[in-house]
Amino acid sequence: MPAAAPLLLEATGIAKSFAGVQALKGVSFDLHAGEVHAIVGENGAGKSTLIKILTGAERPDTGSITIAGQPVDHMDPATSRALGIAVVYQQPSLFPHLTIAENIAMALERGAIWRRVDWRRRNSQAAGLLARIGSPLDPERPVDTLSMPEQQIVEIAKAIGAEARVVIMDEPTASLTDREVENLYRVIALLRSHSVGVIYISHRLEEIFAVSDRITVLRDGHTVGTRAVGDVDRGELIRLMVGRELSTVFPKAAVKPGEPALEVRNLSNEAAGLRDVSLMVARGEILGLAGLVGSGRTQLAETVFGLTPADGGEILVGGRPLRATSPRDAIRAGIAYVPEDRRQHGVVLDMSVAANTSLASLGAVSRRGIIDRAAERGKAQEYVDRLRIKTSSVLAEVGTLSGGNQQKVALARWLSTNPSLIILDEPTQGVDVGSKAEIHGLMQMLAERGLGILMISSDLPEILGMSDRIAVMHKGTIRGVLTRAEATQPAIMSLALDPDSHH
Repeated sequence: MPAAAPLLLEATGIAKSFAGVQALKGVSFDLHAGEVHAIVGENGAGKSTLIKILTGAERPDTGSITIAGQPVDHMDPATSRALGIAVVYQQPSLFPHLTIAENIAMALERGAIWRRVDWRRRNSQAAGLLARIGSPLDPERPVDTLSMPEQQIVEIAKAIGAEARVVIMDEPTASLTDREVENLYRVIALLRSHSVGVIYISHRLEEIFAVSDRITVLRDGHTVGTRAVGDVDRGELIRLMVGRELSTVFPKAAVKPGEPALEVRNLSNEAAGLRDVSLMVARGEILGLAGLVGSGRTQLAETVFGLTPADGGEILVGGRPLRATSPRDAIRAGIAYVPEDRRQHGVVLDMSVAANTSLASLGAVSRRGIIDRAAERGKAQEYVDRLRIKTSSVLAEVGTLSGGNQQKVALARWLSTNPSLIILDEPTQGVDVGSKAEIHGLMQMLAERGLGILMISSDLPEILGMSDRIAVMHKGTIRGVLTRAEATQPAIMSLALDPDSHH
């Protein structure tokens, strides 16, 4: 960033509350021309609310925004675009049935609806923008044939075509390979050389250090601080994000492992892309399952749980063979599964806490097919107390609870089946710092009670902090298993990325 680079954007004292919950409590942030300014913070820290305010999707309750020194009284999406602010989201918002050139034109062309389209000009404009960012994509390709990173490239081309001065990148590398990440870094360097300011949001700290000039940390809706990238190390950044030392965030204590709760031997499932998977989870052990998006972790969980039955190999639960052709078989054998997308599969939002808790174990609260509502409420109350679920009553709808408490209800539902093994897919995704720590505490308690836990997580600090051992997947198979002592971020990433790693 040039020493006296002009200020492109300044947000001061931004506050915003939704239904009485303060999402932002006076956040201040600024961005210079040619600068990459990273925003970091745990889920629930306020990052996405701040982005919505900068792009005009939400109005702040208090605070001010100036663009290039000019105060903006009413920021709305049209004003935001006119002022040169563009966003590249993790999930690009393109029209799938149109071509790349048509998508770019939709964003850039102005004029009457009834006019003749100059297709040659439209395609050459798109080709020129793609060439500027070094992309070989054909402008006439339909967007629904593009991969996620290719769609992101189209979004970046749109931003450059619109002569955006501020480009916001929201988790841009979530589904990219290493090579694609390198290309993204190149594009960022290009934007920078044209005096564009980039706001970069990512959970991946190694990226933050690789691309940014300054880092602003948000925690619980506040700005905790802004640091030049050279003035802060990883440990301090995590301390700023979580407000305490990392050891207190992950309450993991070793539990003496018992008998195997789950053994998977040479498991394959062609439809799910799994081949020759072998692993073991002992009772009392948390086995972390790491790997990049698309490495097959969720497919493995779904195969063990009988959602997509295996076509080779064997699964043993408590030493007994399991032919899981449906979830019912898996549940009967003692397996529980809390899926990643809890809003779709984990909880039923318009049913009560009590009804959700008994869903997987109706036999325990019913007689002759009729549910005993008092028994159901009593059982639910036990879990509300045990898991410290914050709810006005066991009769409250789950949709009224916070994300962390919804996750606990999903957990309660499965604990009520008395499983010997529980599979947790991204157990703390989308929950705030406090709930995260509570869920980790619950996992520790369950391990101490002798449950085997298979935890899938993309959050490397969580994998390192909560696992006794870590199995790393790559392209549908296990690349290696690391002990807690061997496990480091680089060791996990080299197995997750490199098909020829040997550990």
